[in-house]
Amino acid sequence: MPGKTDIPYENLGPDALLDAVESLGLITDGRFLALNSYENRVYQVGIEDSNPVIVKFYRPGRWSDEAIIEEHQFAEDCVEQDIPIVAPQRIREQTLHKFNEFRLSIYTRHGGHAPNLDNPEHLEWLGRFIGRVHAVGSCYTFQHRLKLTPETFGHQSVQFLLQNHFIPDELKHNYQLAAQQVLEIIDQQFATYSYLPNIRLHGDLHVGNILWTDSGPHIVDLDDCMMGCAIQDIWMLLSGSEAEMAAQLNIILKGYMQFSDFDYSSLNLIEALRSLRMINYSAWLARRWHDPTFPKNFSWFNEPRYWEEQLNTLREQIEIMQSSNLINLVK
Repeated sequence: MPGKTDIPYENLGPDALLDAVESLGLITDGRFLALNSYENRVYQVGIEDSNPVIVKFYRPGRWSDEAIIEEHQFAEDCVEQDIPIVAPQRIREQTLHKFNEFRLSIYTRHGGHAPNLDNPEHLEWLGRFIGRVHAVGSCYTFQHRLKLTPETFGHQSVQFLLQNHFIPDELKHNYQLAAQQVLEIIDQQFATYSYLPNIRLHGDLHVGNILWTDSGPHIVDLDDCMMGCAIQDIWMLLSGSEAEMAAQLNIILKGYMQFSDFDYSSLNLIEALRSLRMINYSAWLARRWHDPTFPKNFSWFNEPRYWEEQLNTLREQIEIMQSSNLINLVK
C-alpha cells in the first residue's frame, strides 16, 4: 500500500512503544523484548510491580477496526466457554486501543511449548480443543473478516504476483499455466462441496500457534481468523503419507466429534486448501516486500530458484489433488 504504510513501523521506536503502553494506565519498567512476528509487531514489556505483558501493534492498513474487534470478540466468546484461548485484556472497557497512528492490544503473557503431534494423546486432546472452538465459532458469523475461498486466496493471489512482476520472465508463462490448472481443480472441488457450512475459524492453526502446558493446549494469535470450512483448522496438523495422515485424522476426529459434527466429505478439500495456502503465502510475501523487514528475513524470496520450486510444487499438487485417496483411508 502506498503512503505511510511503505515503511509501516518507521515511527514505532522504543519511546513510542513504551509511551503507547503507558497511555493505557500501565507503568512500564523500561524493559521490552521484541517477539517473533512479521505481519504485526509484538513485544513483551515489563510492568512495574507486576508481570510483563504482551503488546501487539497491528499492521497499519491491514484490517479495519471492525475486523479486529471481531477477532477479539471471537476470542472472548471462547474464553466465556472456558476454552483456553489467549484473549486481549479489556482496559477501559475496550480491547482495541489507539496511540498516534498505531492500533494496539494488550495480552497476558503465557508460556508453553509446541504439542507433540507424534503423541496420540496430544492429537486427541487437540481434536477436542478444536471441536470446542468450532462449536463456539458456529454460533455467529464474521461480517468484516475474510472468507476462505478460491477467489480470495487463490485467484487474487496469482493475479497480484503476475501483475506486479514478481515471477521471473523465463518462468512466468509456465507458472501461469500451472497456477491456472491448479485453480481450475480447486474451483471444481469447492463447487462440489459448496454445501459445507462456513464457520468462524482460527484459520492459521499450525503448531507455532499452539502452546502446550501440563494442563493441555491453548491457542495464541487469532490474527488470521476467518470464515471457512472446519477442515481448515485440522489439516495443518497432519503430515506424512496418506496412510499416516489418515491415522492422525482418526485420532483427532475422535476427540473433535465429542463437541462438533464433522462432514467427512470435507477431507476431499485438504489438498485444495494446501494449494491455496502455498499460493497465498507467495502473494503475502510479495505484498509485504516494501516492508524492509521482509527482504531482510526472506532474502530467498523473489529469486529464480524459489519460483522454480514453486512451479514444481504446483505441478505436483495437480497430480495429488486428482489422485488423493485420503477419504477412503479414514474410518
